[in-house]
Amino acid sequence: MSSIRSVISSLYKKLRPYKLGIFLTIDALLCAGGFWLAFLLRFDGMLPAEYLGQFASYEILVVALTLLSLGYYRLYSFSWDLIGLHELAALTKALVIANGLFGLLVFAGHQTLPLFSGFPRSVIFINFFLSLILIGGLRISKRFLREVRKASKGDGVNRMLIVGAGREAEQLLRTMLKHRNPDFTPVGLVGDHKHSQSVIIHGIPVLGAIADIPELVEEHGITHLVIALTSAEASTIQEAVKRAREGGVQNIRIIPDTYEMLESGANPLSLREVQLEDLLGRNPAQLDTQQMREFIKDRVVLVTGACGSIGSELCRQLLAFRPKQLILLDFNESGIFDLMHELKNGSLHTELTPVIASICDAPRIEKIFARYKPAIVFHAAAYKHVPLMEDHPEEAIKTNVVGTATLAQAALAEGAETFVLISTDKAVRPRSVMGKTKRAAEHIVQALNTSGKTKFVAVRFGNVIGSRGSVVPLFQDQIRRRLPVTVTHPEMTRYFMTIREAALLVMEAGAVGKGGEIFALDMGEPVRILDLAHELIRLSGLEPDKDIPITFTGPRPGEKITEELFDRDDHISTKWEKVLVAEQKATYEQAALLEKIQVLGAAATSCLLREEVERLLELLSTFANAGTASKAESTEEKDLNGRT
Repeated sequence: MSSIRSVISSLYKKLRPYKLGIFLTIDALLCAGGFWLAFLLRFDGMLPAEYLGQFASYEILVVALTLLSLGYYRLYSFSWDLIGLHELAALTKALVIANGLFGLLVFAGHQTLPLFSGFPRSVIFINFFLSLILIGGLRISKRFLREVRKASKGDGVNRMLIVGAGREAEQLLRTMLKHRNPDFTPVGLVGDHKHSQSVIIHGIPVLGAIADIPELVEEHGITHLVIALTSAEASTIQEAVKRAREGGVQNIRIIPDTYEMLESGANPLSLREVQLEDLLGRNPAQLDTQQMREFIKDRVVLVTGACGSIGSELCRQLLAFRPKQLILLDFNESGIFDLMHELKNGSLHTELTPVIASICDAPRIEKIFARYKPAIVFHAAAYKHVPLMEDHPEEAIKTNVVGTATLAQAALAEGAETFVLISTDKAVRPRSVMGKTKRAAEHIVQALNTSGKTKFVAVRFGNVIGSRGSVVPLFQDQIRRRLPVTVTHPEMTRYFMTIREAALLVMEAGAVGKGGEIFALDMGEPVRILDLAHELIRLSGLEPDKDIPITFTGPRPGEKITEELFDRDDHISTKWEKVLVAEQKATYEQAALLEKIQVLGAAATSCLLREEVERLLELLSTFANAGTASKAESTEEKDLNGRT
């Protein structure tokens, strides 16, 4: 049997270059045969002698009109494997046109042309239906035979259930039929919309709702589940994954979203494993990329901390908007080298300029700004690890506070148009050294905002999935090594966002900010870290507390159980989806603030006692409305200045 199939396949490949000619010949024969059969049906199986002399002319004319109509409707330009209602409708139109034109010729010439004198008009109607059956049947036959053959082998392949009954599921099925993957058999679909129940898509029925997945898995022997919901709520994906696991399905995949398909050229068959981003409980924000393009295109852009998780992703996303020059600033020599190597293939329209420098080196920063004169500055350089900065507060101060002030003043001096500070939700009512330094950095950019033409804005993030040192890579490493997953507290929660979302939010803030705002993303409900650990273990095909234990280690120094994005309920919505901005009522006295920063920087450099540094930092991180500071604060400040 396999040898026969091999011979047929080889013959098909040899004839493939002549496919159009073969199809035209077959259609011509079917059309001619249908016309002859129409006469036989009209005259009870006999072809009257009076029509014999003109019969060849009739057939030539009918065949020519039919082939021209089929060609006009592009019925020789599609795959027979994917024939559907659209193609059958086009075939019907083509045959109506062909037979209609022939009928017009008969009607117009039955008195003037001997060829059409006495022509039986009912033959035209009979011929239309016979042509539709014969030519349409030929086109359907290949798909029908393949479906029959696939069904006969269905018990020996992986049986697939598709979640979704909309456009994405239809596209997935269509692509599967086109590529004829013999390893998978789509058995059915599930969808929660009432109008999708009892529907059949490309021959595959909608079997029920998402809640029915466990029963359907058992009833139909499902081994694989594919989620075709690129625009779905994450809660729907969560529910589908949960139900599939209840039914014992381990092989769960999801189709790429629109962004992935456009960026990487993937197609709906490029199925990937369900990732944590799919289960966050919220949808990624859709931001105004057109406004970002107008903001960035043909400008000189500088990114500090370019080698970090956020900085490097920001550089990748910036290239898509074609800045004139992209300056990559970092003190990490190896990181800059690797980033340049990665970005150079995507920088056809942008000049890449690597700069090795520390943001704490004021003379060097001033020379960099004077030389390149960036129009847009994205400030991503910072120390961010909370426990480490508790042990090294002076380093957090020098980089996060003094470094930010150095950059902001250089941007102001050289007339940069926009300066975007990347901040954190840990700057809200901060307890940690890191949070206090980032709060102070926010004060700096807000205080400088009214000093010149430079617009200063800040953007607060929650936790960014996949960033260096974040909890997700830590858990993944522990799971991979079969170590206990360490969670600090069973009720600890955090906000999460994707790294691409974070980079786009930074650019959006720069594009729409008027100056002085603190932007944040509506990140939905915070995620319990314990739930996150459970999900990551399950995504690895393991069971929490069975294959991988979870242990509680207690909150680390400076950590809060919950994080916030705003001090109070003082934020307002914007016209951009899920982008919020804090209502800032505080005023700043710039000279007093910069003086405090000098004092703080000197304290960090001279390595005062940790308690004194933290008291200075506490005073700065809560600095606002300087002109109305309390007498107690003024006394404490003088005391600290005296000690310094």
